[in-house]
Amino acid sequence: MLNVLVIVWRESLEAMLVIGVLLSWIARQEQPRPLRHGLWLGACAGVALAMLIGLATYAAQGRFAGQSLDVFQLAMVLIASALIVQMVWWMHRHGMTMKRELEASAGRAAGALGIGAITALAVAREGGETVVFLYGLAAEVGGDSLGLLIVAAIAGFVLAAATSWIVARGAGFLNYRTLFRVSEILLLLIAHALLANGVDRMIALDWLDPLIDPVWDISAVLDDGRGAGRLLADFTGFRSRPAGVLLGASLVFWALMIWRLLRLDSHAFRRARGTV
Repeated sequence: MLNVLVIVWRESLEAMLVIGVLLSWIARQEQPRPLRHGLWLGACAGVALAMLIGLATYAAQGRFAGQSLDVFQLAMVLIASALIVQMVWWMHRHGMTMKRELEASAGRAAGALGIGAITALAVAREGGETVVFLYGLAAEVGGDSLGLLIVAAIAGFVLAAATSWIVARGAGFLNYRTLFRVSEILLLLIAHALLANGVDRMIALDWLDPLIDPVWDISAVLDDGRGAGRLLADFTGFRSRPAGVLLGASLVFWALMIWRLLRLDSHAFRRARGTV
């Protein structure tokens, strides 16, 4: 359940940081009280919208059975993986300027209503993504672990609140850059784990040829079905007996991630030097 904790921690932390930045900006305004009310109403609206997304996802699942349900769960697993990758890329590009961009948006907003809309959209986006991520992870581990998933989600939320408080107090050892870089690595590991689960499901559905199965077998040393091997499998996508197509997908995934992040860093460096 470590992956659930990390996902909820990361998504909740981003929403909390958005609210913290906006509260800090509101405190510097001439009439902060109505703006503060608008912010909290927007946060409540964002949570409600995220809950509606969760209910819609649950209702959609109820319309499927048998292989159709397997296909629906496969789609949710792959969507969750893609959303995590997209979030990492977005934060890698905008994370360091998020505070400045939010304050600029708040300055352009039309009073309390505008502040509420910004907050609602931010909270709903993070909450909606969390719903998709948690569904994908639940589909991966199965319904028997629902109780542990809920506990891990609550722990992730509490950890996000604690992290947000530490960052707000200006702790030098836990700044935005450190948080975003560490969370990027953890999230990419989870995205790869979801991708690996999706590839396994497509092999089981006969949608993919495993090519070589297995490429190697180290289950006698580290079995992905129990203990430390199971933890690695759930959190990183490790397989003790990987199929050839899964190994190829993993290589493509990590090559693409490294290439994309290096390109984003190169673009940020050139922009800082004024060459773009």
